Amino acid sequence: MQTRRDILNQSAAVAALLAAAGFLPREAAAAWNAAAFEAKTIADATKAFGGAAPTASSSITLTAPDIAENGAVVPFAAATTLPNVKSMLILVEKNPNAMVAKFDVTDAVEANFSTRAKMGQSSDVYAVAITNDGKAFFAKKEVKVTLGGCGG
Repeated sequence: MQTRRDILNQSAAVAALLAAAGFLPREAAAAWNAAAFEAKTIADATKAFGGAAPTASSSITLTAPDIAENGAVVPFAAATTLPNVKSMLILVEKNPNAMVAKFDVTDAVEANFSTRAKMGQSSDVYAVAITNDGKAFFAKKEVKVTLGGCGG
């Protein structure tokens, strides 16, 4: 059985080959930010997307369960009322790779997103908003996991 990490690594390799052969638009190849998805810390993931060290903000809302019965499928939602946001990140501090998701924000896209992710153990979860001028703000919440979802 393939793990999520195996699939991501294989997908990245295939995308790189297709891009090198000219079968993918340059935008698709540029969208993969290996440094961000391989980041082990919240600060490193934020930096990989051009953000400064994040500071706490009450203008960001992170919705997640207090207790996740099954870490294989944990729902998250992140929103912000901050102006000039260019991207929103969802990160899980104690996962093998902290980065869960990145959402691009434009004038046509409201900064309100939801997704699901695996969590291997109880951890702090972060929603980070990066503004056009490179400032980063976050909200965090501890999620307790009773049955881990990242184990092998």
